[in-house]
Amino acid sequence: MFVREALVEDAERCAAILAVVAEEDLIATEPPVDVEARAQGFRELLAPDRSDRLWVLCEDEGEEPVGLLGLHPTAVDGVLMLGTAILEGHRGAGGGRLLMEAGLEWARGAGSVHKIELEVWPDNERAIAYYEALGFEHEGLRRDHYRRRDGSLRSARLMAIAVGS
Repeated sequence: MFVREALVEDAERCAAILAVVAEEDLIATEPPVDVEARAQGFRELLAPDRSDRLWVLCEDEGEEPVGLLGLHPTAVDGVLMLGTAILEGHRGAGGGRLLMEAGLEWARGAGSVHKIELEVWPDNERAIAYYEALGFEHEGLRRDHYRRRDGSLRSARLMAIAVGS
């Protein structure tokens, strides 16, 4: 597996990965995902003039994208939000670590970034343990923060890592 920066031409692939992972209820994106609409959003996010964010893809040996990671600006200067999605059959094979290493390296080199934050479902123990192993710390809980389409409410654990001063 290897990682590379995502390009505008990868928009449909990014949207497809997100749609598949959304079906597992591991991320905030809810199914069904309108892949074409999401691809259009990715085309805008992946525009070459967007130097304030990073999108990377993880590809398998056949050069098919199997995961993605995005770092996005937040309302707070120097703080980026992390989002990631990896297809089920490729988890635990090192792709997630490659994505995270690429994201952390980019953020540390950005100069203006001092912190990366993320949200994870509190019952996603595998992801929480993974983030802890990378150095992310628990910062809080957004209790009943997200209303799902079915009307239910989901809490989200807040985690973050310092990447600069």
